[in-house]
Order: sequence, then C-alpha cells, then structure tokens
Amino acid sequence: MNAPLPIRQPCPPGACDCGRERLLAEPGADLRILRLTRQEEKRLLERLECLASLDDLEHMQRRMYEQLGIRLRVAPGHSEVRSMRGISIEIAELPGLCRKTRQAIPAAIRRGLQKQPEIAYRLLDAHDLLRDA
Repeated sequence: MNAPLPIRQPCPPGACDCGRERLLAEPGADLRILRLTRQEEKRLLERLECLASLDDLEHMQRRMYEQLGIRLRVAPGHSEVRSMRGISIEIAELPGLCRKTRQAIPAAIRRGLQKQPEIAYRLLDAHDLLRDA
C-alpha cells in the first residue's frame, strides 16, 4: 500500500497568508507546493546556495516548476546592475507558498550568486548586457 506524500504543516495563525487551507479545500487544486515540507525547504535552499553555473540555475528553475509549481524568474533588474541586489528574482503568485519561503528562495539564490559571481556574469551576458564590454 502506498503511503500518502507528506505535506507541509500549517503556519501559525496570523503569521502567514499562504492560503494553505483554501488550497486544501479546493477540489482539483494543484497541491504540489504543499510537498515542500520544512525539511525539504532547507534542502532546496542549500541547493540554491551551491549553484555551480547558469545552466545549473536554469535546471533548478525547471525542477522547481515541475515538482512544486514554483515559477521563478531570474534576470537583470531594470536599472543598472552593480551588485547581486540589482538582479531581479521574482516568484509568481502561488497559493500555498509560505511567505517566509517566498523570501528565502531569492535570498538563497543571491547568496549562491555571491559565491559564484561568474554565474551573474553569464546571466548578464545571456541578456546581452555585456555585449560592449
């Protein structure tokens, strides 16, 4: 007999606006995001901090969508990019995604980019920002 997949425990009342309960009550809802337990979230954040290349980042973006339904966009910001904070990291609205997780994912990616600045250079080059350099 197959055991049900573990789902994320609810956040303390008033601490989050993720809409977990509404998602569980909705028939036919995409519950992939609820598979991101606190332990799995820690593993994901560690993995995002240890990015090896731009291809690795793009692979993680695909896997996050396939497994959890998280749409992540990483691109140079609209203004000048002078540091890792100038890189725009956006997560699309997703019911069930905890507020803290929504903040932790971009922070982990920025830490990974700071460890491997060549990834940020490849990202800028991929968006044709270094064509004249």
